[in-house]
Amino acid sequence: MNCQTDSVVLAKDMLDLEEDEDLEVFSKKLLVTDRDPMPNSPSSLVNQYQLDEDDEPQIGSTEDLFVTVDSPESHVTAIETFIMYRVITKTTRSEFDSCEYEVLRRYQDFLWLRSRLEETYPTLIVHPLPEKFVMKGMVERFSDDFIETRKKALHRFLNKIAGHPILSFNQHFKLFLTAQDFSSHRKQGPGFLSRMGDTVRAVANSVWGIKCRPEEFTLMQEYVENFGSKISSVDKVSQRIIKEQREYLDELKQYGPLYSQWADIEKDLHDPLKLVAHCAEQYTKETEKQIHHLSEVLVPALHEYVLCTEVLKTVMRRRDNIQADFETKNEALASKKADQEVGQLEKEVDALSDRMEFANNALKGDWINWQNSMRDDLKSAFISTAEKNVECYEKCLAVWESFLLSQKRDPIEHQDEETA
Repeated sequence: MNCQTDSVVLAKDMLDLEEDEDLEVFSKKLLVTDRDPMPNSPSSLVNQYQLDEDDEPQIGSTEDLFVTVDSPESHVTAIETFIMYRVITKTTRSEFDSCEYEVLRRYQDFLWLRSRLEETYPTLIVHPLPEKFVMKGMVERFSDDFIETRKKALHRFLNKIAGHPILSFNQHFKLFLTAQDFSSHRKQGPGFLSRMGDTVRAVANSVWGIKCRPEEFTLMQEYVENFGSKISSVDKVSQRIIKEQREYLDELKQYGPLYSQWADIEKDLHDPLKLVAHCAEQYTKETEKQIHHLSEVLVPALHEYVLCTEVLKTVMRRRDNIQADFETKNEALASKKADQEVGQLEKEVDALSDRMEFANNALKGDWINWQNSMRDDLKSAFISTAEKNVECYEKCLAVWESFLLSQKRDPIEHQDEETA
């Protein structure tokens, strides 16, 4: 049943490649805010914290290919509405005819690129595109927030490829970055029936399974299963927390105005009530910034690696399929006696042996790069979130401390008032 389900899912995914469906994207977005004039606690940990690792070079970074995705623009035709994104490439590589390129691409083009990279390098880890999300009756499909989020996700996708020591040199990637008339190129490639044939063959191999998977790949698969389970749970809990915090924020926004209204009818308490209202408003503003930061930094990073675990599982299935092909042919060779058939099978077995060795080495090398990248990305998200939390709590503490200070009265002044 699982294999049949996989085949249906894979076939559906292929059909979806030709459609630019609605997309719910999660992108890593660093929040830059204007600092409100507000006293800070002198015990700030943020001011004392330094990240020495920021100066270390990233593993696998080519540092000679820089790609930017920006300037999304809506295009409306008689049959569809879609968004075009500007892709700017700057490079010093000799294989490029120019040092700078500027092209326009739509989401379907990104799907094409990722599909070509997976076909060319079936056991390399191609970073996932933002997941497609279809919502019936969705209003404002191309809202500004939606487009901005998608743009940042596509930017991150291309930069993951540009920083890869193998994928960044792929001819399909070069074509994607440089070709002005891209529509004709995008139509080229394996047809639907060909892709379906590959899918059916892969599923068939998974049914038979493999007899002796190398232990390192078994350990790798176990790691991915555990990692996927944990990060998926953390992702779900984080999204649930943010949802609850937003509901809390909606209530909090009513807090300050209520104190202001109260102050208008309490002459003796007017000043302290107004101060409480002001503090509540400042507290609400900082809480809103914190929630926004969580939703734009931490959750996107977590969810991105939820998608990565599915990519890893797919890559490992492909590796297993290659080994299954090799084992099947090798068994067939052992059972054949006719010289002509043996000779042909020997060639096929040798070719599959080379292919399996290449696939194993490619996955092992890319696995190390992926783990380093994953740890750097999540570490950055965790540190950024911790810094924002500390900043938020310190500012909120300073707000309420300022109120307490404002309510302290000079003992001598208080005694003079009682005497009078």
